[in-house]
Amino acid sequence: MDIKVYPPDQQGTGAFDGGKITEQKPIGFPGEGSKVVRIGPLFYWAWAKSKEAGFIPSHPHQGFEIITYVVNGRAEHGDSLGTKSTVGPGGIQVMQTGSGVYHQEAFIGPDFDGFQIWFEPYLNEAVLREPKYSQYNHEDFSSNEENNVIVKKVIGGGSPVQLVADVKMWDIKVEQGSSYSHNLGSDRSLAILAIEGNGIVDANHNNISFNEKDFVVANSKDSAQVTIQANSNLRLIMIEVPTHVDYPVYQK
Repeated sequence: MDIKVYPPDQQGTGAFDGGKITEQKPIGFPGEGSKVVRIGPLFYWAWAKSKEAGFIPSHPHQGFEIITYVVNGRAEHGDSLGTKSTVGPGGIQVMQTGSGVYHQEAFIGPDFDGFQIWFEPYLNEAVLREPKYSQYNHEDFSSNEENNVIVKKVIGGGSPVQLVADVKMWDIKVEQGSSYSHNLGSDRSLAILAIEGNGIVDANHNNISFNEKDFVVANSKDSAQVTIQANSNLRLIMIEVPTHVDYPVYQK
């Protein structure tokens, strides 16, 4: 098991709308400063914030599956399919961009907090599909609460969001002094962003500390259990993907 922690100064940064939207990028584009370029089909990950409101005008996407997940505030979306939608905290917007779609977006506060994450299916096939948009509110998802841990299934594994790319995603809250364990299969990776609190990640008796805003990446050649111990109240966004995919990937 290989585990690395990337603090904010090893993540990328970006901004839109004259700085009204700022972004910390665990996985960014070339030149943005991210040490992690990609993880299997996990292509791009931006953590966006806006104090009041920020707008990104219409622009094109093709092939990729793109989600916007809201932690606080609301995200507004419009696209060339005729969609107009808004989701609030815990909601998700899903674009399977297929043969191509234009969209515009706004992140509305006060204190908007959320993520835009891109996943890469096999693009040669993806660009032949009709583009599709869907959205889900927090109430559409199931959560399990046990031993001071709440696990919300955001993508895959019982979630209403099912992508073509091999992806699972969770929003996890762990109370101080408690722990959460995850069974990771062979040739699988966990990408974990600590959006609140700090703790210790333990795999094969390899204990590594992390802090709020750190990006933790665990790659497993063989099946292993990853345990996260909360030193304070902890909130994690966690994504599991194959470490490698069996199709050519896009070169940034």
